[in-house]
Amino acid sequence: MTDPTLLTIAEAAKLIAARKLSPVELTEACLAKTRRLDNVLSAYVEVTEESALAAARDAEAAAAKGTLKSPLHGIPIGLKDIYDTAGVKTTGHSKLLKDRVPKEDATTVANLKAAGAVLTGKLGTFEFAIGGPSFDILTPPARNPWNPDHTTGGSSSGSGAAVAAGLVLGAMGTDTGGSIRSPSALCGLSGIKPTYGILSRKGILPLSQSLDHAGPMCWTSEDCALMMQALASHDPGDPASAKVPLPDFSGAIGKPVKGLKIGLVRHFYETDHPATDEVKAAIEASAAVFRSLGCEVVDVTLPPLADFAAVGLTIMGSEAYAIHEKSLKESPELYGEYARDRITLGAFFTGADYVAASYRRRELCAAVAKVMGEVDVLLTAASCFPAPRIEQVPKWFLFQKPSITMPFNVTGLPALAVCCGYSAAGLPLSMQLVGRAFAEPTLFGLGDAYEKATPWRSRRPELTLAA
Repeated sequence: MTDPTLLTIAEAAKLIAARKLSPVELTEACLAKTRRLDNVLSAYVEVTEESALAAARDAEAAAAKGTLKSPLHGIPIGLKDIYDTAGVKTTGHSKLLKDRVPKEDATTVANLKAAGAVLTGKLGTFEFAIGGPSFDILTPPARNPWNPDHTTGGSSSGSGAAVAAGLVLGAMGTDTGGSIRSPSALCGLSGIKPTYGILSRKGILPLSQSLDHAGPMCWTSEDCALMMQALASHDPGDPASAKVPLPDFSGAIGKPVKGLKIGLVRHFYETDHPATDEVKAAIEASAAVFRSLGCEVVDVTLPPLADFAAVGLTIMGSEAYAIHEKSLKESPELYGEYARDRITLGAFFTGADYVAASYRRRELCAAVAKVMGEVDVLLTAASCFPAPRIEQVPKWFLFQKPSITMPFNVTGLPALAVCCGYSAAGLPLSMQLVGRAFAEPTLFGLGDAYEKATPWRSRRPELTLAA
């Protein structure tokens, strides 16, 4: 085995169970790669090497006894630095919280520990999941392993960089307007924004409670399914937690997808937010792959992208300002410029604006539900462009063109980012697969079938391979 850090979770889990891969050796390899590369990538805010190795040794002992708890037992996983970790700083990547040490784990963190995952530390984020890529915060912003001059996207920026580079085999992100899918798209990953309410958000620093989602970021759709199996649980501590029967998230992996009807939301990336020619061509090629797998692909029309963006930004801005108002007034200097200015914008929304956005949100959800009644899955771009240079990301990019990811925060539907090619410059391109509520297994099965029918998962960043 040349480099165990480039294994998928599924591959590593099978090797660990067969006693052909040591969790300690895997964790040590990930930590060694972190020491080699993180001075370039800035993926981590804090590496918890000692506790990670202790968890890896426990996993090795369990493997020897045949008592592994789950496919995640012994697998190195990183956490976006807005997930509370008992005894380990959770800062939101902000100077405001630079000394904050929670007493309890977030529910999802506790679930990962219960599954035997090896937690390697806290990964960088846009400050408070909104302010970045910013150079005036606690530590420098994460950089893209495919080209460190370029951004990872955000806000789960360190998570995107760490998984793409093989510093970890999986990572946790959060998604309020695209913050799992954007870095997954720009870093070439599979990342799922699950159905609203299926993962607990207790112990996660909030940005906008009615739009926030937690979710995993991995190299493959199958790996996301394995992580979801460990993560999902009803949690009375999260008022929005859905009390529903949990599916077998891996149940459709490896099964035929013939007969699925896919609705192609072409207008999102052709007219509402025009994508680059490379992205358009990649989506068309992806549709052709799905047809070759036996799926029916038809064009569908949703409300304009601008409507979803206006609703999402009004709600997000209002709720984010409500959360941060007191500390912004008392200690504005402890915020980075991007977070301070973006959050402060929420002060200018009125109660009438918020109510109007909430009403329009219900209308948009109904319109999407009508279309979803006619198809099994929606297909559109996950990003309208490959990763831009990090210094060229403008402060107000959210307001320049409507976000192609925001519609599925507004509706709460599950949306999976899947790599669908590379630009001429070697940067990843990505699509979104969107399902009905709680239909994550369908998305994972379809994403897995696509990944196995295309060559994109065999390609890794040159930086990683040279490390």
